[in-house]
Amino acid sequence: MIDLPLKELPTAVVVGASHAGSQLAVHLRKSGWQGRIVLIGDENFLPYHRPPLSKAVMSGSKDAESIQLRPATLYESNQIELKLGVKVTALLRDSQQVECSDGERIRYDRLALCTGAHAIRLPLGQGLRGVFYLRTLKDVLAIRAHLSEVKQAVIVGAGYIGLEAAAVLRGMDIDVTVLERAERVLQRVTGEQVSGYFSELHKMHGVDICCGANVTSINGEHSVDSVRCADGSIFPAQLVIIGVGVVPEIQLAKDAGLVINNGIEVDEYGLTSDKNIFAAGDCCSHPAHLYHRRLRLESVQNANDQSRAVAVNMIALTEKYQAVPWFWSDQFDIKLQSAGLSQDFDRTEMEGSLNPADRSGFIVRYFKEGKMIAADCVNRPKDFMAIKTELASQLVQADRLSG
Repeated sequence: MIDLPLKELPTAVVVGASHAGSQLAVHLRKSGWQGRIVLIGDENFLPYHRPPLSKAVMSGSKDAESIQLRPATLYESNQIELKLGVKVTALLRDSQQVECSDGERIRYDRLALCTGAHAIRLPLGQGLRGVFYLRTLKDVLAIRAHLSEVKQAVIVGAGYIGLEAAAVLRGMDIDVTVLERAERVLQRVTGEQVSGYFSELHKMHGVDICCGANVTSINGEHSVDSVRCADGSIFPAQLVIIGVGVVPEIQLAKDAGLVINNGIEVDEYGLTSDKNIFAAGDCCSHPAHLYHRRLRLESVQNANDQSRAVAVNMIALTEKYQAVPWFWSDQFDIKLQSAGLSQDFDRTEMEGSLNPADRSGFIVRYFKEGKMIAADCVNRPKDFMAIKTELASQLVQADRLSG
């Protein structure tokens, strides 16, 4: 139990009520932080799971309450102060304070930046009803409220979010066209075999996928009615969802003079260039010994694992963060699970069938200089776990060599 009044003890402020922020605040208390903990988020919702947004929430099978990371009572029982619907407008390092949009200034002894990332916005379709981005719960609730008017939808971007949204909309019997500027779907995150599989999977379910498509305008008078591409193609739509990636939310850190390097730069302990400020999650880049470079990862796994380590290190620098990146995506009735990062692979090994009608699934392993660096598994959960374990053993070895 905490005997002294919290405001007489050291204060930890966590900026960003996200996966990383919520996990960090709770784990900080569990790790023995005896002082005040303040968790600040600019949304009006309790911290929530993001992965269901493009799937279960958009389809209507889950609501806002069912995707909460933790109930309000858990924050109360851990004496974590929640400031929701409040934006941190300035970080005042000299006085160790954060300035909030409601006028309050809060002094910190330790600060954690879990500011996440925001959607890249296109200079197209601005102000048109029916044009959406898909990043927050508010975004998805607005999309859901609009769906009763939709017969034709266009998704701009064939990353995970775009393809997951396309699958949900097809399940509602909406005609869906996906427009992707790159030569193939999921080009940034996987190889040609897996890209080809997902293209065929979506086509099998009636999704029209157009790669090499450069969107030049989103049209309509008050509401969207069509999307036009550079080759003159026009696609009718009453709904447009733009999912062309995200960028780390670094402005607060940048304005405060922290080092920026593909996000907020942190060391292996999650410590920024300021000895009292840490960062975790999508907003920061960290050293990764397994891949011999810095990584900025946009994943729930990274947000959760890194924030747990940072919580410990805000008390004492004892826990290095090194983890095998992993991701998943649910589309129609299949599950993709990916372990590691496949960029710069020089060889692949294939096991199973790339036919979307074959429910037994497949594995694609990626190699570089003879060593496995990643794998994509479809409907192969046991194989995925074994591969993740194998990559973790490589990570332990790489960590030893680096140290």
